[in-house]
Amino acid sequence: MDLLALADFNLVARHGGFGKASRATGRPKATLSRRVAELEASLDLRLFERGARTLKLTEEGRALSERTGQLLTELEETAAAIASGGHTPRGRLRISAPLLFSQTAMGKLAAGFALKYPEVRLEVTTEDRSVDMIEEGYDLVIRVNPEPDESLIGRIFLRDRLVVVASPDLAPPTIGSAVPAVVRGPVGRSDIWNATTPTGKSSIAVNPVLSLSSLIMVRDAVRMGVGAARLPISLVSYDLADGTLVNWGNVEGSEIALWTLYPTRRLLSARVSAFLDHLREAFPLGTPNELAAYLAK
Repeated sequence: MDLLALADFNLVARHGGFGKASRATGRPKATLSRRVAELEASLDLRLFERGARTLKLTEEGRALSERTGQLLTELEETAAAIASGGHTPRGRLRISAPLLFSQTAMGKLAAGFALKYPEVRLEVTTEDRSVDMIEEGYDLVIRVNPEPDESLIGRIFLRDRLVVVASPDLAPPTIGSAVPAVVRGPVGRSDIWNATTPTGKSSIAVNPVLSLSSLIMVRDAVRMGVGAARLPISLVSYDLADGTLVNWGNVEGSEIALWTLYPTRRLLSARVSAFLDHLREAFPLGTPNELAAYLAK
């Protein structure tokens, strides 16, 4: 396969057209068109559906772009690193991270990484959904307790757990009565929260009275005494230490693991390796207390 033709095909696919690719790169439009046509002929496949004003990847073209685009980028970076005599991370690094971790820690992490590696163009997006890394062009994702995925590899870099917390002014739970609760997501019917305390297990009957979309908002509402809530220990450890909140017990089965994930079929780029090292430096032990200390800096 002609690597030059493959590179030109990926240029056109990335920019969404021959004209756009030509203007962005300075390559002649006729050359790009010829290279792509030669690649299609050599593969005996149509890679683009050509309309009067539109150009759209075929299913085969999309598959080829997904599988070869990153590899070509890695080859370019490797060649540049060898030519410069080093392996300095450079280029674009796209990361998807969950909402709470982004709100509390990702700003400082990203800023520290940008200062350390100024040749990397870091882009972080915040979303809790399971993104398609290949289709959406992410180099690395951070996820909470992800479902097993054979196409991805990664590791746990932080652990956390949920605790039931409340304002000290809120009456503790008693048998036969429900306590008001603040929840994330839709307000449902009365519920039972199973927790463990130093004296044993307890079942806390709760009546959801307030629904908020962010756990930080949930914490702030609990501080005001609206109700109890289940929150990560790292988010409330300092409130518990200074008495702003009290701990009613550890939520059973609430272990939280934050993973870094990336596709197994990609070469691990210097910029991804550098960010993984950056996370290890920030959280060498990966404990809830370590995360709480980082958030308090």
